[in-house]
Amino acid sequence: MEILIKQVNSHHTKIISLEDLNTFQIAFEKFFTLNEPIEANIFAINETINAQQLEFFLINVEKLNFNSLNIWSNIRETVLTGNSLKINSIFASEKVLRNKLYLNNSKKEEDVLRKGTVRSGERISSNGNLVVIGDVNPGAIISAKKNIYVWGKMLGIAQAGNGKNHNSSIASLFLKPLQLRINEVVAIGPKDKPKDHYPEIAILEKNSIIIKPYFMVP
Repeated sequence: MEILIKQVNSHHTKIISLEDLNTFQIAFEKFFTLNEPIEANIFAINETINAQQLEFFLINVEKLNFNSLNIWSNIRETVLTGNSLKINSIFASEKVLRNKLYLNNSKKEEDVLRKGTVRSGERISSNGNLVVIGDVNPGAIISAKKNIYVWGKMLGIAQAGNGKNHNSSIASLFLKPLQLRINEVVAIGPKDKPKDHYPEIAILEKNSIIIKPYFMVP
C-alpha cells in the first residue's frame, strides 16, 4: 500500500509505502510536521481495506490537518468502504492506478524509501537514492538516478545511475537479479546464488558491471 503525501504550504511531497494503515502515523512523523495541512492519497492496489481498519486509521490520524484525503483502489469493496465513511474514494483499473502512482513518484526530487515487498509488475523509481527494505521479486522493476539499496532479496530488474551517474551502485543482502543496469551499461544477473549469502554490491568498472562483497564480516 502506498500513500502519497503532499504538504500544502511547502509542497513537500513523499510516497510512503506501508504493509498496512496501522503504521502510517509512525512513518508520517519521520518526514512531516504535524501542524501543516496535507493532502493524502491512499493507493490500495489489489488490497482490501475494511471498515474496521479504516475507522481505526481515522482515529489515529485525527490530529492531522487533512486538506484532502482520497482513496484510490481497483477493489470495489475498498472504494465502497471509503465512501461509506465519507472519504472520497475512486475506483480505477490496476494499470491506471500504477501509472498515476509512478508519474507522481518519478517527479520527486528526493530519496525514496520503500518498506515491504516489491511485487511482480510493480515499478518504483527515484530521482535520488532508492532504499527497499524487503524483497524485490522477479518481474518487478526498480530504478534510481543515484544508488539502489535492497535490504532483502534483489530478484527483479534494477537500474541505477539513470542521471548518467557513472559512480552509482546497486547493493543487496542477496543479489541475484534478472538484470542490472548502471548508467547505460546492462548486464544479465548471475546464474549462481551469492556465496555464503553475504551482501554484495554491483558497480561500474571500466565500462563493465562487476559484483563485489559489500562488506566483509570478520
